[in-house]
Amino acid sequence: MTIDAFRRLALALPGALEVGHMGHPDFRVGGKVFATLGYPDAGWAMVKLTPEQQEAFVSAEPAVFAPVKGGWGKGGATNVRLRTAKVKSVRVALTVAWKNLATRGLPSGSSAARSRGPAGGAGRPRRRSR
Repeated sequence: MTIDAFRRLALALPGALEVGHMGHPDFRVGGKVFATLGYPDAGWAMVKLTPEQQEAFVSAEPAVFAPVKGGWGKGGATNVRLRTAKVKSVRVALTVAWKNLATRGLPSGSSAARSRGPAGGAGRPRRRSR
């Protein structure tokens, strides 16, 4: 996964915008950050998940996903190791992070909530068999 590929995937989500914040690009929907690039450095990105979603992603692909250090990580902020990440995994993580914010405040099952989700939806990551 490259920085440009991450950026393309994030910006492909409906209503996503790239904005600079604290010296690195972030991606927002409805004014809220769902992902960033370059944190903690250029080889990493971050997706804003719930703690439960974070646990699922980290368990499924520990070489790709890791909790952000400190309180933000406890809240679900999850680092993405770009070098080891695959497009499919990052697409799912970005979609989940986007959906957490894009559908906030909408009644579940509403036509607005359904129309704002990306085609095909996104579920939890699948655990790799060992």
